[in-house]
Amino acid sequence: MKIKAAVLDAMGASHPYAASRPLRIEEVDLDPPGPDEVLIKIAAAGLCHSDLSVINGDRPRPMPMALGHEASGVVEEVGAGVSDLKPGDHVVVVFVPSCGHCAPCAEGRPALCEPGAAANGMGTLLSGARRISHVGKPINHHLGCSVFAEYATVSRRSVVKIDPAVPLVDAALFGCAVLTGVGAVVNTAQVRVGATVAVIGLGGVGLAALIGASAAGARQIIAIDLADDKLEQARALGATHTVNAGKQDALEQIREISSGGVEFAFEFAGSVRALELAYRITRRGGTTVTAGLPPSTAVFPLPAVSLVAEERTLKGSYIGTCVPSRDIPRYVDLYSQGRLPVDKLLTGRLTLEQINHGFDLLHEGKAIRQVVEFK
Repeated sequence: MKIKAAVLDAMGASHPYAASRPLRIEEVDLDPPGPDEVLIKIAAAGLCHSDLSVINGDRPRPMPMALGHEASGVVEEVGAGVSDLKPGDHVVVVFVPSCGHCAPCAEGRPALCEPGAAANGMGTLLSGARRISHVGKPINHHLGCSVFAEYATVSRRSVVKIDPAVPLVDAALFGCAVLTGVGAVVNTAQVRVGATVAVIGLGGVGLAALIGASAAGARQIIAIDLADDKLEQARALGATHTVNAGKQDALEQIREISSGGVEFAFEFAGSVRALELAYRITRRGGTTVTAGLPPSTAVFPLPAVSLVAEERTLKGSYIGTCVPSRDIPRYVDLYSQGRLPVDKLLTGRLTLEQINHGFDLLHEGKAIRQVVEFK
């Protein structure tokens, strides 16, 4: 079938993207679903820093590539062997498909699926196939999704069925921002009721972590960012304290607020400086969690002795250490109960033709979570 999709031909375009237009809106060919695959009519797709890091070249991917990895939609058609989904089902797209058989999957860690990671690196679906093409030439899939498009053919292992009562625009955010942010809090760190928490980097993922910490019962949540408007939004979402990281005395402010340091510090900025700050504000015996994605060349100068002398823990969190089929329905239920106000993370709705401008806003720090909405 013929569909419209946002295709990236080359990385490293100059700013502003509204002028250089790295993403071209192209009519492409989309193949029907193969075995264990589904065709989805996309309802909404979120703009994320992981997309931006491909556009600017921080995370190289094979070109050309149809971008987009956070979305919701409605099942249009199922391929052979798919018996648990049917046309009309509402789904959230997950950007690491899990094979169910490799060592991480067998250990209950599908976010680290080895065949899924390999397929994502090659720009294919889990099966190794590419279902998008233009004038006969294949186009790579972004993280097995490619959802900046009217329709997407994806692996059955890349979707989770959700309650159809949930607005699809809000549901889109559960596939990345909520999985990553809330999951870092409740899965990776296992924040306890009454804990003290700091969140550095208040984009969509960081603010999702903040509302996750609030839902988990943290008694103190310190929100940290360079932008005062994001700090204001953090206060509205449950932060007990806010600190501008650009202030000369930011470190001292945080330590004073937390009586020497927090039990759990989360870094979502994708910056080594932010990770250094997160580590320095973590108290003795505490845990520092990083879920930001800095350039692959970035190096963190760890003060190694503190790991032993202070019994410190430094952990990475990928997709919130999630089990998507378990976590997404749980988070959706919390949203429906009003305990995870995911809808408040949404700061803009765009058409597909406005997507380059949307990435300008994201690059400039003027947006938290925008979605491309398809009618």
